[in-house]
Amino acid sequence: MKSPVVIAVIALVAGCAADGQVRLDEGWPAKPPDYDDTTSAWTRHTLAFDAIFKSPDWRSAHAERDAEHRGLAGPARDAVLAQAQADMAGPYEVEILFTTWDRRENDLDRGKKSVWKVVLVDEQGKEIEPIEIVKDKRPGYVLHAEFPAYGDFATAYVARFPHAPPVLGASVRSLRMRVSSERGGAEVIWAAK
Repeated sequence: MKSPVVIAVIALVAGCAADGQVRLDEGWPAKPPDYDDTTSAWTRHTLAFDAIFKSPDWRSAHAERDAEHRGLAGPARDAVLAQAQADMAGPYEVEILFTTWDRRENDLDRGKKSVWKVVLVDEQGKEIEPIEIVKDKRPGYVLHAEFPAYGDFATAYVARFPHAPPVLGASVRSLRMRVSSERGGAEVIWAAK
């Protein structure tokens, strides 16, 4: 008979299958896509965490929604969209909504001292370590409005990864993020359309 820990690890890994397919190139969309649809498309789920990759599509949709909520038009709206596009040239960002049974293990922001290792994995299998992982300290109601997957027991983090080597591109077929510790791990996959 398998131990409860082994069963939990199997269940955790079973949650790593790819959700819907997405556009994995660096191109900025000609028209901002729908925010809710885009956030749903870029959200990946496991038992322990949800991950939202802030792709060009997501950043464009988010900027458009922000401009709409703020009632911006003309040059002010264009400036918000331009800033979102400029942000895409910086580090890749993944919003991680992390839930653990023991809150002491919910420590992604401790860097190398964390019990968890978080990496992006490119198509060649190369692990890319984050530049930093910081807590997203915005209020829960704001996080839930931005990321519907945010739950009552989750802690939100922003993981920033170097832009070189690039993990997005016209020929990229998949991108993975792995979160692991001594007790097990999970991987999420963003697959290309």
